[in-house]
Amino acid sequence: MPGPLSHIRVLDLSRVLAGPWAGLTLADMGAEVIKVERPGKGDDTRSWGPPYLKNEDGSDTSEAAYYLGANRGKKSLTIDISKEEGQKIIRKLAAKSDILLENYMVGTLSRYGLGYEDLKEVNPGLIYCSITGFGQTGPYSHKAGYDFIIQGLAGLMSVTGECESLPGGGPQKVGVPVADLFTGVYSTVAVLAALAERSVSGKGQHIDMALLDVLVSTMGTAYMNYLTTGKVLKSHGNAAANIVPYQVFTCKDARLVLAVGNDGQFVKFCEISGRDDLAKNPYYKTNSERVRNRESLIPILEEIMLRRTVQEWVDALDPVGVPCGPINTMAQVFENPQVKHRGMLLKMEHPIAGHVPQVASPFHFSETPAQYHSAPPTLGQHTREVLQELLGMEESEINALSSGGII
Repeated sequence: MPGPLSHIRVLDLSRVLAGPWAGLTLADMGAEVIKVERPGKGDDTRSWGPPYLKNEDGSDTSEAAYYLGANRGKKSLTIDISKEEGQKIIRKLAAKSDILLENYMVGTLSRYGLGYEDLKEVNPGLIYCSITGFGQTGPYSHKAGYDFIIQGLAGLMSVTGECESLPGGGPQKVGVPVADLFTGVYSTVAVLAALAERSVSGKGQHIDMALLDVLVSTMGTAYMNYLTTGKVLKSHGNAAANIVPYQVFTCKDARLVLAVGNDGQFVKFCEISGRDDLAKNPYYKTNSERVRNRESLIPILEEIMLRRTVQEWVDALDPVGVPCGPINTMAQVFENPQVKHRGMLLKMEHPIAGHVPQVASPFHFSETPAQYHSAPPTLGQHTREVLQELLGMEESEINALSSGGII
């Protein structure tokens, strides 16, 4: 069955992660996504390895794992947009597209005659989404924005990591580039909202997305602690600032995440652990009191958790509705029965390696399921196809573009 966006064409001029993640998300929903890349080099992440995808004999291909994680379902078209002939092709493609994604430095595409004001002349209905580190305006607008830098600027690192007073304490970045990934998702939401508005007005629009804006926004609950009290939130390591007990505990064999979200769950936890008295203690009876008295409560719980293995705690707490779970390695994640049941690991045909593993989309539509029609493309894999089928170019024209280094 066709995906919910099977009638939509996306011209993806982005590279690295935030923009490509938006393109991947749209492709999974059935959109035709044409990824424009530099001839001979392509997306920066094509060279971000090792690791690389393996051939059947175990040798490396040229396809970096990083690139493969954000580009399935797209068509790769190589064009040198710094040259006039390449710019003409982009304009023709934009005229036939619904959405354009780009993450060039502010003003770059306008210098090539490919900015929003230029392209809306050839396609008034075009939804043009610009993704940068800091946005199209402001004192930082011309600075390059990388996820790591944004995590620091947005305050995320200040509340991530072990407490400053403990060994190994201090600011930490998150283990995956969340500023990029969140911006990719928010950009997807934005272009879909613009599509919905276009269905009423018939007009496209320019969307200005910034990694810094997104990460400040997504930290809203943490910021509200500060904004309502004036007190700067400090890192609590693997504990929560507003809920207790809601953290990692060491058990007899490994570590467990215990996430007691309300007072009823705390009562059940105490019953299972054989410490009913804790739930009746006025210092620990409510979450507010447990937060105020965490320094006396947590050592008691740490001793209790050491009495059983992780699996013993899971087997005891799951039936009574107390949220908990192990800290899986990546290998363990894909052996998890729920992850298997939801089909989160894919195996797709690949033109070089034969097959490539992929992490599935989280979308589960009842009528228009997610689309996995093609693996991440090799560089320029669809150049001739797009130019011939979409723009109607003759073989001789394409050969001339190739000879001239345009494609």
